[in-house]
Amino acid sequence: MKSLCIKTNNSKILDYLLNELKYSEIEHICFSENKFKNYKNIIIHYLSTNDYPYFFSKISSLLSFMIIDEFEDILMKRIIDKNYFYFDALERNKILKNCYNILSDEYYTWFDKKFDALYNSLYSFISDNKVLILDGFINFRLQAYTSILDEIVSESVNSYIIEKEYMEFISLLKLYINSQKNNSNIVHLIYNSSESILLDENKNLILNSEEIFNAKYLSDISFSTNDYTLNSLLNLLPKKIYIHLIDNQIDEFINTLQLIFENRVSICLNCEICNLYRYHKKTLTKK
Repeated sequence: MKSLCIKTNNSKILDYLLNELKYSEIEHICFSENKFKNYKNIIIHYLSTNDYPYFFSKISSLLSFMIIDEFEDILMKRIIDKNYFYFDALERNKILKNCYNILSDEYYTWFDKKFDALYNSLYSFISDNKVLILDGFINFRLQAYTSILDEIVSESVNSYIIEKEYMEFISLLKLYINSQKNNSNIVHLIYNSSESILLDENKNLILNSEEIFNAKYLSDISFSTNDYTLNSLLNLLPKKIYIHLIDNQIDEFINTLQLIFENRVSICLNCEICNLYRYHKKTLTKK
């Protein structure tokens, strides 16, 4: 017979483990709850005299799920507070929310990495030890798992910094626009993912400015060939910008134009200009 004593004074975790053990399909086990001098204890007995790896594997899996469910949020907050204390409370909260988004976007990839790290650490420990002090184990024996959480937090921080720089970039351009006089009345932007064309109010072609020294902004944020379109719009400073979406798709660049120029921007999906350029695109595609 093999036995494992799990020690903790966290009532929520005790209830979690007792409930999981009660409804688990682990064969040949019995368990009890006891209060000793310093800890409350869950004692699990494996009644079979063979196949101990089965017992170690099932308990390691159960505890791995428990740590992810009940402790991961606390551990990520701890990493953020310790390593990124120079951000204020609101910023650290945004970083934590970014962590959730990262985990959600690639749920299965991250979950498998986390689970494997936890499972291996737990299996190695409980196969050689009869007592598991839960808080101590989580704080000092989960280096592989906490390293993965570190990676997630680091990615989240980088994402937050880029987003912050982006919003500062937008704010600077808005300040510039609002401090200048309009240089034109109407500009039409014919746009799809691979091409930007500017027309004036008489529907004459406007050449994009490609002279970087005349640029109205400086930023590490780049929209590739759309940089020149943005620079031209900042030179023209129109009262109204009609954006004709040939592919009917609003992407990052269009979102940025809407943020910068705000109520000056109108999106168009079906007008004479839209239909003309959409037809032209189809004709070129067939050729």
